[in-house]
Amino acid sequence: MTTFPAAEWISTMMFLLALAAAGSGALIAALSTRVIRSVCGLAICCLGLSGLYWFLHSPFLAMMEILIYVGAVCVTIVFAIMLAEPDEPAQEEPRKSALIWTGVSLTVALALFCGLAHLGVRGNWQEAQARTTDGSIREIGISLLTTYSAAFEMISLVLLIAILGALVIARGGREHS
Repeated sequence: MTTFPAAEWISTMMFLLALAAAGSGALIAALSTRVIRSVCGLAICCLGLSGLYWFLHSPFLAMMEILIYVGAVCVTIVFAIMLAEPDEPAQEEPRKSALIWTGVSLTVALALFCGLAHLGVRGNWQEAQARTTDGSIREIGISLLTTYSAAFEMISLVLLIAILGALVIARGGREHS
């Protein structure tokens, strides 16, 4: 049986593209000063994460990432931004406490990254057992209510928090009469 010689190279490039999208989207979301750019960064990050879920052989979770996070959370935040009245951003000098907290948060993030990288490289990982299913609606329903119930509940909780956050943003932008 012959295989496409460049298939492994294409697969590696697609993985790196998904990884770059997740990382760059997260940076855009975290470092942008405008809310709409942060939402676009969040959407890019979620699309990259969806690609990474696909490479982890979890197409259902990849599609739910797109549907729930990009399709619902990001759109809800955009609607909240549209409902809020625009304000002119105040041009303030960075305060000393903001610079200190930036340094503290970067230190914590670097320590967390180093710890997770060490765990990933040195950890005793057992190979996952391949489980084949027919991909039917019945199998997905059974998986959602048994194996993946915690992940499913966490996704719905994040969606609820995003909707509540969008309502707070929308309400905070209106002047109370």
